[in-house]
Amino acid sequence: MTAILGSIAVVVAFVSAAALAVRGFIAMRNGAIDVGSALKWPVYGVVGGALAAMSILEIAILRDDFSIEYIANNSATTTPTIFKVATGWAALEGSIVLWGLVLAIFVYTVHRQVSRAEGSDQLGAGALAVLGVITFFFFGLMLPGMSFWIFGVSNPFRVCVELATVGCFEASNLPWVESVTAFEGRGPNPLLQNHILMAVHPPMLYFGYVGMSVPYAFAMSALMLGMSGTAWLQRTRAWTLIAWGFLTLGIVLGGWWSYEVLGWGGYWAWDPVENASFLPWLIATAFLHSAVVQQRRGMLQAWNYVLVISTFALTILGTFLTRSGVIVSVHSFTQSPIGPALLWFLMAVLVVSFVLFATKIHLVASSPRLDSLVSREGVFLLNNLLLTVFAIVVLVGTLYPMFLEAFGGSEVGVGRPFFDRMAIPLSFALLLATGIGPVTPYRSAKGSVIWERVRTPARIALAAAALAVVLSYRNTYLLLGILTATFLMLVILRNLYYAARKTADQRKIAVPAAALHVMRSDTGYWGGQISHFGVALLALGMALSSNLAVEAEITLTPGDTDTVAGYDITYLNQFSRQEPHRFVTGAAIEVSRDGRVVSRQEPRLNDYSTSTQTVATPAVYESVRGDLYLSLRSINSQAVVLGVWWFPFIWLVWVGGLLAGLAVLWSRLVRKPARDKVPVPRAVGDER
Repeated sequence: MTAILGSIAVVVAFVSAAALAVRGFIAMRNGAIDVGSALKWPVYGVVGGALAAMSILEIAILRDDFSIEYIANNSATTTPTIFKVATGWAALEGSIVLWGLVLAIFVYTVHRQVSRAEGSDQLGAGALAVLGVITFFFFGLMLPGMSFWIFGVSNPFRVCVELATVGCFEASNLPWVESVTAFEGRGPNPLLQNHILMAVHPPMLYFGYVGMSVPYAFAMSALMLGMSGTAWLQRTRAWTLIAWGFLTLGIVLGGWWSYEVLGWGGYWAWDPVENASFLPWLIATAFLHSAVVQQRRGMLQAWNYVLVISTFALTILGTFLTRSGVIVSVHSFTQSPIGPALLWFLMAVLVVSFVLFATKIHLVASSPRLDSLVSREGVFLLNNLLLTVFAIVVLVGTLYPMFLEAFGGSEVGVGRPFFDRMAIPLSFALLLATGIGPVTPYRSAKGSVIWERVRTPARIALAAAALAVVLSYRNTYLLLGILTATFLMLVILRNLYYAARKTADQRKIAVPAAALHVMRSDTGYWGGQISHFGVALLALGMALSSNLAVEAEITLTPGDTDTVAGYDITYLNQFSRQEPHRFVTGAAIEVSRDGRVVSRQEPRLNDYSTSTQTVATPAVYESVRGDLYLSLRSINSQAVVLGVWWFPFIWLVWVGGLLAGLAVLWSRLVRKPARDKVPVPRAVGDER
């Protein structure tokens, strides 16, 4: 029954998506009809089908319905409840269901906006039609019945028809066939039931990935209509920022998960799938900034279409890399026919989008002259250039080994040295451009004006770097990180103080209260500035924790003590315990500093009954000064071998990254207070 109900939900969403696409294109051509009413039922069908499919799958997982292949092979009776819920998106088929649900949510929000529009909304109708096509594709992947082309290659409700020793060996795509039920499931991949962030990180990424389909849909609608101007940008600004915010949070939480789970002492390894999430983030960041230039000055119109098409295409590429099995990655757990389907869809998106762009761009884009390179527009152009080059570097480094193997048969890896050598200088340049941009006037700016606005932050940042040299820190990357991150943060704080002081004088209130008023009165601008501040914190945390890190491997017998980075590490004893879903073996470690015990840690190895893979879980002693990171390499009755790292101020990475994403979400989700008659001063450099 579960398979039949889930299959019906998928079919409802699939048929509704087809109806949405067809009726949306008709509504786009016929400007006289009420778009909201015309598309209401297809939208409700998509939302209802997607919500039902996800709910049925989750209920079946929680009930341990092992007659469903996906559940039998990805869950177990001993799996903790939170990880059972996360199993709904932990593997291929479930992740596509979640993708469909998130897509349905965005379809619904776009329809709500279209329904509130006065008169005919051809732009909104076209956007919903494009979203209907995208939804049609993803629910087509999940269709029950015989697999054909894209259809049915990722059916989450396949029924088990032949049992394996544990889980399901053979399954049918037909929900009505007689099924068999496994006594026990295989359980999730051990890496995916080892930390609570597994329940949070993927949904955040999916909201970021899927949200980028909304600006893409409006851009395609504007091209099809030959509609010039900034209407499509204004309509999609909120969705783009929300998607960017969730994508940022997803990337940061993914790095935190890697740090807390994998035991290698890091959070970013330039893994191909890490890069696949970073690529759309880079291009979306460029789009957010260049969209401001088009809205203010009418420039970069054609470039914005290229950026939004590229961003959406890169989200599909990321899904392909994650779920196709074409690369070896900690994120890739499946070999599936979904790979060719995603690749064909990506090719179709690129061909159709750029052909439409080439044939209509003369109708929708103009090219106003740039008055001066020394202007806000000039800095945005530099920002876009740096972000685009950054993305090209990451894309080439990610795909080059795959193409070389496919066409030449050679296996070549592009490792961390290549990415670091290229990415670190670009990152420093981006931080400087981000600091200078907000204080640079539009149209044209005098060098003396810009210098007056950045003079104090630049001097303090240089002093901070000089202090690091005096303290015997001579690493070039460390000094540049301190210099650029400090400069950016101080420019933002100076900018805020400038606006707050004027408001304080006008309202006769304290400067801190005035600063809060300024930020709440223009949440869009200050949300972006706080996000920039978060990026600077993240960059500073990366510079400090990477370049000042201490690494050691120590071997201890019970009662022995060794010292790493000023911490005395004492091995107390070995322990083992049986937990509901795993057997744990670990070492009890006492951490002391200056003769005082500061923590007791338990790095451990986890063995799962449904897997032969042993998963190490590191122990982390966290303090304001940094993290002492202990990873268990091996243990027996005589001794323990520990990998030990000391990461100063690594918490700045998490705080900065989360602040960057949350600030943008705050700027869009918090309602602005009504403005009173006292004008709020513009930020420094915001002259028209």
